Amino acid sequence: MRRTMLVGLSLAVAAVVAVLVGAASGLELESVALVGVTIGAVVALVPDRTPPARVAGFFVGFAAAWVGYAVRATALPDSAGGKAVAVALVVLACTAVVMAARGRMPLWAALLGAGAFAGSYESVYAAAPPEMASTSMSTATTMLLTLALGFLAAVASAPLVRRDETTHSLPTQRASEVESDLEYDELVTDESILENVR
Repeated sequence: MRRTMLVGLSLAVAAVVAVLVGAASGLELESVALVGVTIGAVVALVPDRTPPARVAGFFVGFAAAWVGYAVRATALPDSAGGKAVAVALVVLACTAVVMAARGRMPLWAALLGAGAFAGSYESVYAAAPPEMASTSMSTATTMLLTLALGFLAAVASAPLVRRDETTHSLPTQRASEVESDLEYDELVTDESILENVR
């Protein structure tokens, strides 16, 4: 409970800093402050594989979505079919890279990265598709700054724990305890049956 409160307060401060710094510097961080800070915190807090693996997966998805918009702007028609092809290519690219990493990189992080970029950039792209080269760079910069703020705030306020050191150890221990209890019950039942036969 105390850890949750500390993380929440740290993220609130990070989001406020993003908005104020963005307004003062003209970086327009306020438009993606909440999205970036919270997604950065998710990458930091989810105890699945190592932090570098999660960050790498996130950047794979982020880059795949960026390339997807480039393909959409240059090689695909501006129609529902073109959008569908671009979306499919991004998801398949994320999946292929994660599969090539052979379990060292989580798929959810790659998909989160793709969704983060697409969610923050789709309306900007739709307003001016020919300006994709410049507008995507601006969106990527603001997103990465706020993501870094959220990630660092979460890391500073909560320990990074690997999933196999926490989530898996307890269920495995409980499973072995249940298994030994069942073996004991079966043994007792067998002995009682033998006594009744005698």
